[in-house]
Amino acid sequence: MGLTIGVDIGGTKIAAGVVDEHGTILETSTVPTPPTADHVIDAIADAVRDASAEYEVDAVGIGAPGYVDDKRATVLFTPNLTWRHEALKDKVEQRIDLPVVIENDANAAAWGEYKFGIGTGHEDVVCITIGTGLGGGVIIGGKLHRGRFGVAAEFGHIRMVPDGLLCGCGNQGCWEQYASGSALVRYARQRATATPENAAILLGLGDGTPEGVEGKHISEAARQGCPVAVDSFRELARWAGAGLADLASLFDPGAFIVGGGVSDEGDLVLDPIRKSYRRWLVGSRWRPHAEVLAARLGGKAGMVGVADLARQG
Repeated sequence: MGLTIGVDIGGTKIAAGVVDEHGTILETSTVPTPPTADHVIDAIADAVRDASAEYEVDAVGIGAPGYVDDKRATVLFTPNLTWRHEALKDKVEQRIDLPVVIENDANAAAWGEYKFGIGTGHEDVVCITIGTGLGGGVIIGGKLHRGRFGVAAEFGHIRMVPDGLLCGCGNQGCWEQYASGSALVRYARQRATATPENAAILLGLGDGTPEGVEGKHISEAARQGCPVAVDSFRELARWAGAGLADLASLFDPGAFIVGGGVSDEGDLVLDPIRKSYRRWLVGSRWRPHAEVLAARLGGKAGMVGVADLARQG
């Protein structure tokens, strides 16, 4: 199979890219994400047609933000688009007359990093994406692990703290409530409220109040050495590393790949994650340690990954 298209469904835009067998994006097209789920399918078809106008394309892969069934055809559940058992594959195929593969967007990003990014050379990889929430993907023996029903690797909803913070999924104590961009903002606001004298840089980047602190302010303040911002990143990293240690007990990968917006901060967050991982890893002194690596492809990982999965059929 030659060229394929990868589709990334975002909160504000839908992006489609023509991708070759080397993971190179040749052409892209973006359309606004419609306000209602009913119109998203038409928008996907429009983006695909625009991207492929000058290329002969063999198949389309769509990264969906939710649970995808084992046949990679139906979106069982996605909170933001209110899809429930949505027959996305069939509906898009009817509009574009091309074979379509549906995959969870975090799985797609994991595959992209494994195949074309920092994961090349590893056969067993666990990826986590730390953005607004926390997602992930698992590659075992060079194959994407989807589970019996297609919904494996929903790491963000592992319960880390019994009766802990309420999560948007309805459970309490989920990992993403402690290791995500949303958690980082919460940590910084709490610390800025408790010790404003240590948060002068951070508060100065916003509107002067803890409630005005946003993720971009925390990153910039940490780079300037703000104690509250640095400590907030360390708290996130402590929880992230502890979770990786648990995943090591389950999967024993050769590498962990950390992606998502938070990973853009590089060693500011990766070094404390590595430290926490080693601290909580069972038998840490006597067993090999997986590498903890920063993702390389950034926001392109999902598009490239799902296009390659579509190529495989």
